[in-house]
Amino acid sequence: MCISPSATTPPLTQSGEYPNFFRTIAPDDAQARLATDFLVNDLKVKKIAVLHDKGDYGKGFAESVKEFAEAKGVQVALFEGINPGAPDYSAVVNKVGNAKVDAVVWGGYHPEASKLVQQMKEKGINVAFISEDGIKDNTFIEVAGKYAEGVYATGPTDTSANPMANKAIEAHKKEFGSEPGAFFLNAYAAAQALLNAIAKAKSTDYDKIVAALQSEYVDTVLGRITFDKKGDIVGYGNSLFQVQNGKFVVLK
Repeated sequence: MCISPSATTPPLTQSGEYPNFFRTIAPDDAQARLATDFLVNDLKVKKIAVLHDKGDYGKGFAESVKEFAEAKGVQVALFEGINPGAPDYSAVVNKVGNAKVDAVVWGGYHPEASKLVQQMKEKGINVAFISEDGIKDNTFIEVAGKYAEGVYATGPTDTSANPMANKAIEAHKKEFGSEPGAFFLNAYAAAQALLNAIAKAKSTDYDKIVAALQSEYVDTVLGRITFDKKGDIVGYGNSLFQVQNGKFVVLK
């Protein structure tokens, strides 16, 4: 049995090929659906550019947005991968400008995103820029500076109001002298869920633990969670954030 805190590829649960797989993080397409719904329902976009870093994570997010957007009648005027680590993205930025899009969607991480938003603004391309949790990091804001303002990002729901989460984080800092990693709480919750399932099942038998994971709710650092029949987490998901006054704030 595997309970992953970080594996977000949709087929891991949705294909049915891995009945022993569970995760305490939402799949990639959940963030893509949230981003697309926001673009369509809130920003009322009609035409978008979708860029990605050619990696499994970034391209997967981008492909899902493209699929969901086109299903909602949005024109994807540009769908293109770029090379991570390149010093300049003016060629693709020019394509974005020429496409006259209402928004740019980025699938990838913050180093490239910071360059893209800066070069877009410098060329007068003032359209919405939205990405996933690959950029939802203070480093993106620090590197992009003023160009980060107004950028949207999807990402795991904020747990800062959860006392159990705060206690776990403080315990980690006291023990190791540093902030925990990005998936610390997801991993912590995975352990809590597994231990609870074993306790409820009163056994380490595989079938009994699976049944407990899929039927028993447990209070964790992520909140009160359980798992569906495919292995995806229930009770914890994603939120939409925007950079406002130099900080990511929750929009919905």
